[in-house]
Amino acid sequence: MAPKNHDKVNPLWGGRFAASADNLMQIINASIDVDKQMAAEDIAGSIAHVTMLGSVGILSKAEAEKIQTGLEQILQEIESGTFEFTAEKEDIHMHVEARLGELIGPLAGKLHTARSRNDQVATDFRLWLRSALEQQVRGIKDLQRQLLIRAEEHADTIMPGLTHLQTAQPVTFGHHLLAFVEMLDRDAGRFKDACARLNECPLGSAALAGTAFAIDREQTAKSLGFKRPMANSMDAVSSRDFALEALSAASICAVHLSRLADEMVYWTSTAVGFASFSDRFSTGSSIMPQKRNPDAAELVRAKTGRVAGAFQSLLIVLKGLPLAYSKDMQEDKEPVFDAMHTLALCVQVMTALVGDIQMHRDKMQAAAGGGFATATDLADWLVREAGKTFREAHHISGSIVRLGEEKTCDLDQLSLQDMQGYEPKITARVFDVLSPQNSVKSRTSYGGTAPAQVELQIQNWKKRL
Repeated sequence: MAPKNHDKVNPLWGGRFAASADNLMQIINASIDVDKQMAAEDIAGSIAHVTMLGSVGILSKAEAEKIQTGLEQILQEIESGTFEFTAEKEDIHMHVEARLGELIGPLAGKLHTARSRNDQVATDFRLWLRSALEQQVRGIKDLQRQLLIRAEEHADTIMPGLTHLQTAQPVTFGHHLLAFVEMLDRDAGRFKDACARLNECPLGSAALAGTAFAIDREQTAKSLGFKRPMANSMDAVSSRDFALEALSAASICAVHLSRLADEMVYWTSTAVGFASFSDRFSTGSSIMPQKRNPDAAELVRAKTGRVAGAFQSLLIVLKGLPLAYSKDMQEDKEPVFDAMHTLALCVQVMTALVGDIQMHRDKMQAAAGGGFATATDLADWLVREAGKTFREAHHISGSIVRLGEEKTCDLDQLSLQDMQGYEPKITARVFDVLSPQNSVKSRTSYGGTAPAQVELQIQNWKKRL
């Protein structure tokens, strides 16, 4: 005789258990607050599965059609917001199956033929992440296009290029922005690569060993847009390297966004004054009336830690797990979902910030001439015109820079006689290379900062995008 409380035992495995789970067990076991985000993917996978069951004769066509109709109604309820989620039905799979039973009766129990929640969730997760990665690529392309617009606007705007946050050489702001276009394109490539590698279908692998039913895994894979079914059932249900790869790519992309955000914080600081945000993307202070804070950029910079933390979280969850499925893997989706949502928001915000920021050309150009930024141009001139080795030219230029420091003036403000005191072969033609404008114009090597090269790269990127 069954125990009196047997009707309270989980319906998926009640035959093995005589008592219901403790309340704490239900709380720690439930994942519906997270995995309900995969509702559409779960139903899509179930429809593909039941269609296949009908086509190979495991279910009748009428049975398969009735189950599919019920699944489509459930999806409508979820999308309309009328579907009720509860912690008792621990995950999205149990919610869908339970509601299907309410709609079509015992026939709902046939849906789970030849599959397990292990291959089901792995399929759902891959479907969800594939869509999320495609969204990331679209967002990155939008950001690249916005950067190109601003790069073209500032193809000849001169600013100080920095190394170690110290003035190095004059560059064009357009060239500076194109550096981020290049970084972001590699990010998009990593997301595409990750998407291609995850695009194999676990469905039909069942719990870990495959199934004795004569199913058609090629059909379900194709109907769900996967390239092929996964070739090893144990790998199919237990591998999460596809999620790790996606989080790795997301972390790198977030770092690139953070670097651009940090540049914006630097440019808009009062001490630098290269740029400003409009009121739409500035905040004030509760105590200091004069403040205009670049909080949006700062938050993008900070959220990099959140995305990178998600990668570390999943990496640690998976470390040392034996084959095949373990309940630890229930912790795989929350960091991925959060990281993908966070990154998508940051990309949108950065796209808006790039369009909003206003650059102050006069201050940028004035700063570009400071800090002896054309000292390398002087050294190059000594090599070309005075026949010096670069090491000799470097030493002479450094001595002339020291003289400029003593006289508190820039290189182009020194007299010819001053410079000839260090190298008699210096002529008046040296002044042609000592201005920031002439410096950037001279950097015509492929990938250089010269406005002509910037325009070339902008046109190349317009074609690519």
